[in-house]
Amino acid sequence: VGGCSFDEHYSNCGYSVALGTNGFTWEQINTWEKPTMDPAVPTGSFMMVNSSGRASGQKAHLLLPTLKENDTHCIDFHYYLSSRDRSSPGSLNVYVKVNGGPQGNPIWNVSGVVTEGWVKAELAISTFWPHFYQVIFESVSLKGHPGYIAVDEVRVLAHPCRKAPHFLRLQNVEVNVGQNATFQCIAGGKWSQHDKLWLQVRNRLNSGKRFGKWQEKSYLCSSRVWASLAAQMQGGNLILLTEFPGFFLPPEPPTPIAPPELLAVGATYLWIKPNANSIIGDGPIILKEVEYRTTTGNWAETHIVDSPNYKLWHLDPDVEYEIRVLLTRPGEGGTGPPGPPLTTRTKCADPVHGPQNVEVVDIRARQLTLQWEPFGYAVTRCHSYNLTVHYQYVFNQQKFEAEELIQTSSHYTLRGLRPFMTIRLRLALSNPEGKMESEELVVQTEEDVPGPVPLESIQGGPFEEKIYVQWKPPNETNGIITLYEV
Repeated sequence: VGGCSFDEHYSNCGYSVALGTNGFTWEQINTWEKPTMDPAVPTGSFMMVNSSGRASGQKAHLLLPTLKENDTHCIDFHYYLSSRDRSSPGSLNVYVKVNGGPQGNPIWNVSGVVTEGWVKAELAISTFWPHFYQVIFESVSLKGHPGYIAVDEVRVLAHPCRKAPHFLRLQNVEVNVGQNATFQCIAGGKWSQHDKLWLQVRNRLNSGKRFGKWQEKSYLCSSRVWASLAAQMQGGNLILLTEFPGFFLPPEPPTPIAPPELLAVGATYLWIKPNANSIIGDGPIILKEVEYRTTTGNWAETHIVDSPNYKLWHLDPDVEYEIRVLLTRPGEGGTGPPGPPLTTRTKCADPVHGPQNVEVVDIRARQLTLQWEPFGYAVTRCHSYNLTVHYQYVFNQQKFEAEELIQTSSHYTLRGLRPFMTIRLRLALSNPEGKMESEELVVQTEEDVPGPVPLESIQGGPFEEKIYVQWKPPNETNGIITLYEV
């Protein structure tokens, strides 16, 4: 988990820049230190490419450090495309190189547009340790379209993406040339006419070389729940076919006697052991599958298990799941009913961020009222959490600190403060796994009626026509003293 907002030099964040043709390259920009008069350049610190005066097709690359992630994660970043004449300055492509392999085709791109400010994008990458990968940002210029392409706030987040879909794993299959290999991607549960399942197929076309070009197509699956892919090797060409078989009732299906065994629990994953040695029904067992769903949901997912232990990932934190095992014997309809369930709950995860848009909406002499943006489970990532306010101030050269638990959802009044006092405060969102704080606010309470003048400080002396009197200020001025009356 980490990231870089390019407030420091990009090499300190592990990034590197590949020099493009004719000096076309990414540059680190900081308009706070070096202001610019060009209205098309955004404000802040970021990486940017200037496409002005460039021929079409010139490319510049920004390389992220090599990543080895061992759990569900998401990469997000902000991008910015602008120009003075509102024409597109070119295109921004994102590539992923796995295990140092070829760059391939872009997994994300944007072109032909200018953005209204910074726009957030997500990359859902399902490559895990021991494999590693590298993300590459590529800007491509367009002749006659001067402008700027910028990237900022690249982060690796320890939770699934909110919008971008994650790919599910398929069963490992190894076949010889001329043989058939079948992959199944199964979704089970209550079907709605508004639900759509898309099946994306990528074919390698024969181009006279050992490795040809890739061609991608997407198919809308029918309302049947089962979808399978059949891959056949013919003369070096990989041909992918789609099938949608119907449902079959097994005559004597095998069923596990015991539920799966829980081995380890995380915020977004569960390690289980299928525990399918003792069965009711007939064998031999040629296929093991794990079916899981939330205890409050209708949809279920089914994964093929080809190892003694299995890891369910892309799960939601602090959610209760029901897990069952399905067994299959040879022949059509050989899959038995699900076995006894294992009911367990994932751990909480660190909050996504602290309270946002915190502001003081009312200030008085001895109290102030805070207000912030309401948040829910998507931010807390746990159904059990605390929201507290931490504040401190200095009085009579002594530092006072305090903390209060907030029970309300979007506002809170802090009472018992001292008048005319500079107070530093922040909100903290915490759950059993971690804590995230808001930005610090510095406010000053209003003035109040001053305290009395100390009697022991009043001194004076008489003269023939006058009396001389002097005294010290009150111990609690509660503001700035503007007038004394005798």
